[in-house]
Amino acid sequence: MKQLVGSAIIGQSGGPTSVINASAYGVIRTALDNPCITKVYGAAHGIRGVLDDVLYDMGEEDAFELSLLLHTPSSALGSCRYKLKDPDVDDTDYKRILEIFQKYDVRYFFYNGGNDSMDTCNKISKYMQRVGYECRVMGVPKTIDNDLFGTDHCPGFASAAKYVATSCMEIYQDARVYDTPMVCVVEIMGRHAGWLAGSAAAATYLGCGPDLIYLPETDFDVEQFLADVERLYKETGKVFVAVSEGIHDANGKLIAEYGAENAKVDSFGHKQLGGLAATLVDMIKNRLPDVKTRGIELSLLQRCAAHCASQTDVDESFAAGKAAVENAVNGVTDKMVAFERSYDAEGNYVCNLKLVDLTLCANTEKKVPREWINAAGNGLEKPYVDYLLPLLKGEVQPEKEFGLPRFAKLKKVVAGK
Repeated sequence: MKQLVGSAIIGQSGGPTSVINASAYGVIRTALDNPCITKVYGAAHGIRGVLDDVLYDMGEEDAFELSLLLHTPSSALGSCRYKLKDPDVDDTDYKRILEIFQKYDVRYFFYNGGNDSMDTCNKISKYMQRVGYECRVMGVPKTIDNDLFGTDHCPGFASAAKYVATSCMEIYQDARVYDTPMVCVVEIMGRHAGWLAGSAAAATYLGCGPDLIYLPETDFDVEQFLADVERLYKETGKVFVAVSEGIHDANGKLIAEYGAENAKVDSFGHKQLGGLAATLVDMIKNRLPDVKTRGIELSLLQRCAAHCASQTDVDESFAAGKAAVENAVNGVTDKMVAFERSYDAEGNYVCNLKLVDLTLCANTEKKVPREWINAAGNGLEKPYVDYLLPLLKGEVQPEKEFGLPRFAKLKKVVAGK
């Protein structure tokens, strides 16, 4: 195999996580250290940075600052939600991307994101092959939703799940302080897949978590939900509910839309959710008017809580970025780095890396298996907890300044300026 010498671009896209920069660092550090890669560029705000010719020269960054990316949340290079059109319908963006690739002699392209990002990665890869421009394209996964096809789990999920489970355990303690009854509803991210909301089951497994957990994998029956809440309230006087933002009724209508008929959508057609906890609390108040209720929306905290990250997640996220570069330099293209679970002779969890075709993982969602959800659809079974717990292990030790986290401060020197 001939060596392919040229520059590389790394871009980040979609919703950030607390460890997406660990993957970016895996790409950047490995690429900077590889003699086949002449320059490493970071695309400002994902594919938009390529289209707009705003690329950061990562070789100009201080090595220490780059190392801080391991524990810096959100997308350090900036993110976007930009959908590339079908090139057979409109190839304007693709011609522009090719122009930029040729301008900077880009022979390696790494895109760090979720389902829609893998779609972007796949389209660019196929277009470059079609026009005969040699460029190795690799997807680096991330999503707290954990719904990417072809991988046991996704970088970013474990840390978000650890935060959700921890927060639920803390809320459980606080919600039981007073001698007055209370119903508490916590809303957790997860549009079509309930992996993250399901992580509240780890808190329940440890004895201080939600009584009821609802995921979008099953239809949500409002009347049955209110009956479950009322039954538990009469039995114990305290009810703790965790719900995924994407729960829907039997007709597919989102419960969050019951109180927001005109929800906005993004460029990928995804409705902007939120307010579900408040909607359910209002329903509970109508059913049990004298009961104290509280609705809690964890919101962005779920995906940026780097202080509560899983060290396992950090290590695996870095490894995914590193593997993307190593495989690309060795001739691999058109793949996404994925995780495969195994166990050693002592029964300890082991994460193995594998490669999945971009075509297979682009825009394909992985759901929580129905058999991991209880028959009533309001809780998780033990196999889900067994799947989750190994991913939460390990405590991060980030750099601190005055007792507060010291995050990466990149210079972001724009190439060619």
